[in-house]
Amino acid sequence: MTQAAIPTARDKGLIACERCGLLWPMSGEHSPCGRCGHKLSSRNTGSIQRVWAWWLAGLMCYIPANLYPMLVTDMLTSHSASTIVQGAIEIAHHGDLPIALVILIASVAIPFAKFAAVAYLALSIRPLGRFRARASAHRRHQLYELVEYIGRWSMIDVFVVAILSALVQLNAAASIHPGPAAVTFALSVIFTMLSAQAFDSRMIWDVSPDAAPTLKEETP
Repeated sequence: MTQAAIPTARDKGLIACERCGLLWPMSGEHSPCGRCGHKLSSRNTGSIQRVWAWWLAGLMCYIPANLYPMLVTDMLTSHSASTIVQGAIEIAHHGDLPIALVILIASVAIPFAKFAAVAYLALSIRPLGRFRARASAHRRHQLYELVEYIGRWSMIDVFVVAILSALVQLNAAASIHPGPAAVTFALSVIFTMLSAQAFDSRMIWDVSPDAAPTLKEETP
């Protein structure tokens, strides 16, 4: 029994439309798809540059999002402002530990993990220095799908602030307003989502031909 790599559409001189999936000859690259009109492209040129540009923009917004107040509370006799972590700690002190954990995971752990995952994927395509990805192409593609899936849940803290701001408005008695971190945090999430979307996952297989799916075939 020997292992034979499954040929890709590119190996067969074909290109798949990214929007509708219809196969076309490679000679039609950079022309519009005959079915949906989307521009045919075997690989997204400049993908890594766009990934790093959005990634850096997201990181620049993520730092002040954790340093500045996310929520500002004004009452008759007091004024308080809390960051994401401070707010989660205060919620935990009031006995709502599960809610505090959800906020910490969704607003701190997941965004940080996304930064690390996107950077790892981008470096695995074009290694810098001695960096070499040890994970297989399958694992890296699964990591990319996971990053795409969980990206939307990073906005939970912004949703909480928006809901509280709308509900708790008692004129002069008490009011809750979004802090300056709300805007930077939302921008950070948006930029990291754009960074992940700019990544061309097909390039994972270009640099890992030995990690392609295999079929077993019998030899005489």
